[in-house]
Amino acid sequence: MDRISSDKLMQDIHTVVVDAEDLLKATAGQTGERVEKIRARATESLRVAREELGAFGASLNGKVRENPWTAAGVAAGAGLLIGLLIGRRS
Repeated sequence: MDRISSDKLMQDIHTVVVDAEDLLKATAGQTGERVEKIRARATESLRVAREELGAFGASLNGKVRENPWTAAGVAAGAGLLIGLLIGRRS
C-alpha cells in the first residue's frame, strides 16, 4: 500500500472511530435489548479499531525512525503543495 493510501485510510478510520463514539454518546439514554446489543457490538468494534490504529501508528513511527530524511522530504513536499494551493486562493 502506498503512503498516500495508508494516510487516507488512517484518517478515514480515525473519522469513523470519532463518529461512532459520538453516536454511542448520543444514544446513551436509549434503552431496550436490541439497542443494548448494538451498543455492545459498536463498543467492541471501537476497541478493535483503536488497537489497530495504535499498531499502525507504531509501525509508521518505526518507518519514520528508519528513514528520517525521507519522512522530512515528504513532509516538506506536502507543506510546499499546501502552501501553493493556499497561495492560489488568495
